Amino acid sequence: MTPKQRNTAIGAAAGGVGGAVLTNGSAVGTLGGAALGGVVGNVVTDDNHHHH
Repeated sequence: MTPKQRNTAIGAAAGGVGGAVLTNGSAVGTLGGAALGGVVGNVVTDDNHHHH
């Protein structure tokens, strides 16, 4: 697994848990949180050495 894949998975897992907690276990909240967390984990991992 690349660092980007790992951080995306970790972000999705954390986001899913956070979304579930914030929405009292709503499936939509869990999926939304996981999607958002995955995007964040993917974006914050620099695998192409471009600095913004």
